[in-house]
Amino acid sequence: MDRRTFVKATGVAGIAGLAGCSGGPSGGSADTATESDSSTEETGGDSETTAAETTESGPAANVGMVYATGGLGDGSFNDQAQQGALQAEEELGISFNEAQPDEVAQFKTFQQQFAQSSDPDYDLVCAIGFLQADALSQTSESYPEQDFMLVDSVVDAPNVGSYVFKEHEGSYLAGLMASLLTTRDFSAGAGSTTGDSTSVGFVGGVESDLIKKFQAGFEAGVSAGSGDVDVSTNYTGSFNDPAAGKEAATAMYNSGADIVYHAAGNTGTGVFQAAQEQGKFAIGVDRDQSVTKPSYADVILSSMVKRVDTAVYNAIDSVVEDDFQGGSVISLGLEQDGVALVYGDQLGSELPQEVTDEVTSARESIIAGDTSVPSTL
Repeated sequence: MDRRTFVKATGVAGIAGLAGCSGGPSGGSADTATESDSSTEETGGDSETTAAETTESGPAANVGMVYATGGLGDGSFNDQAQQGALQAEEELGISFNEAQPDEVAQFKTFQQQFAQSSDPDYDLVCAIGFLQADALSQTSESYPEQDFMLVDSVVDAPNVGSYVFKEHEGSYLAGLMASLLTTRDFSAGAGSTTGDSTSVGFVGGVESDLIKKFQAGFEAGVSAGSGDVDVSTNYTGSFNDPAAGKEAATAMYNSGADIVYHAAGNTGTGVFQAAQEQGKFAIGVDRDQSVTKPSYADVILSSMVKRVDTAVYNAIDSVVEDDFQGGSVISLGLEQDGVALVYGDQLGSELPQEVTDEVTSARESIIAGDTSVPSTL
């Protein structure tokens, strides 16, 4: 077992032990370490070199990762965040430990356990997801010497770097593409559109201002493509309920929608299942889900990629370079390549050229400031 594996395994076990003493969660730590290591193996063969280097000199930084509910393996938000840490591990020689809360109430516990740890002493604690903001506002105040980074929300504290995204800009492109496709006859992979559809769908996870940014941008893009297309919306209340996602999407497909876009984490897996069963299409989120969920690649037209990995990597890099900007808010949109619409691995080449040309034109217009995309409903 190399140093990286050893650090993760013992570190997470230590966190679980602390959690048990403080009345917090104590399960899942062994699985966490295993999942992280298997993900690293998929990224390439440089981990042994990095591990050997950090064994001699110590890691460039110790990082704690507190993921959003839904955990690793979602093929979406959390996995994207982990990729940023894995990249930093390989390229910067850092070491990181991970925690996968099962519920919102556990965020504060894991944040504090990383912050109070002395073996190792964490240089940065990453809080992944807007639902961690309330807990982090308290934790950051309790541990003023600890640096934190937060994804998807803002905590106004001198020791917190907040990273937010312009999800509405990327979602606008997804809505435009969906609107242009649903009003024509189109078949590819296992899905098809009928050309006479007047609706597309949006499935959200927890109803919140953040997820409504996805919805607002998507609806604006749909309207730009065709004023005759409506958007059916359903919030399932969870980022980790594929059954609810499937039920919501199935109802939309049965009501005439050809394409459903989700911003619902692992709940979106159910949207893909419904698309396959109904012979329709879906749009993924956060990562290229035609790659991370390859069994559904024949119905995933595109994904609205959100570069959470870039935010995590940049935050870690700033700590390694002794340039961490606590109290800052970094916003990443189309112009900064913080969000993007990427076409499906199997279906992208089948999309009509006139549709992709319009999407490209819209992207350029948004970056130039000629098209303003609403971020609220």
